[in-house]
Amino acid sequence: LQESESENRLDGETASDSESKSEFGGSSPVPTSDDTPEVLNRALSNLSSRWKNWWVRGILTLAMITFFFIIIYLGPMVLMTIVMCVQIKCFHEIITIGYNVYHSYDLPWFRTLSWYFLLCVNYFFYGETVTDYFFTLVQREEPLRILSKYHRFISFALYLTGFCMFVLSLVKKHYRLQFYMFGWTHVTLLIVVTQSHLIIHNLFEGMIWFIVPISCVICNDIMAYMFGFFFGRTPLIKLSPKKTWEGFIGGFFSTVLFGLLVS
Repeated sequence: LQESESENRLDGETASDSESKSEFGGSSPVPTSDDTPEVLNRALSNLSSRWKNWWVRGILTLAMITFFFIIIYLGPMVLMTIVMCVQIKCFHEIITIGYNVYHSYDLPWFRTLSWYFLLCVNYFFYGETVTDYFFTLVQREEPLRILSKYHRFISFALYLTGFCMFVLSLVKKHYRLQFYMFGWTHVTLLIVVTQSHLIIHNLFEGMIWFIVPISCVICNDIMAYMFGFFFGRTPLIKLSPKKTWEGFIGGFFSTVLFGLLVS
């Protein structure tokens, strides 16, 4: 009787284990979520999944292009504001990744110093830009003239202050991790702030230097998808199985032709 009870107990445990596995994703497939708006789902319900995806992408692409031209119509100041907001958001995301991956929860001043260095780098880059493009206005005001004259010294002093704060925040047994995060912050600044500064610099040179590159990117994305959709047969890379050589080549030559026509 004891043996039969133990066998029944084991059978019950294995059954419950198998049920829990099926409930929590052991063997049963996890349902995928569809982010397509419900209105489009109803309107395109009679189409196959391939052509449904085509129409959804096309409609959303037109909506994004319309939004892009609305932003351009609002003028360069709105564009600069958007670029700065994107810069801050990207910096926040990348710093948060490093913060979570390296488990930097106990490191003092890490996030504070990261944002401080972002402020220093932006002050250096955009101070130079303001001095170059608004030279007459800067020379007219005494405080601005002083800031312009000693701009690089002030930038260096601000960075040196941040570096001293970093040295003072070093904790025993965490030196390597802290220097990892110090490097992570600076690489993030190099990638994010430099790109945003160059974009804003192009805006000061004229809207055309912003519109043409972005339009070429949009053209490449659209034409690569179209060529891949209709002619794609050869996979490009395993990382993205839906990418094809036909789409890549078609998008490349279409973008070159578009760039020549627009320029």
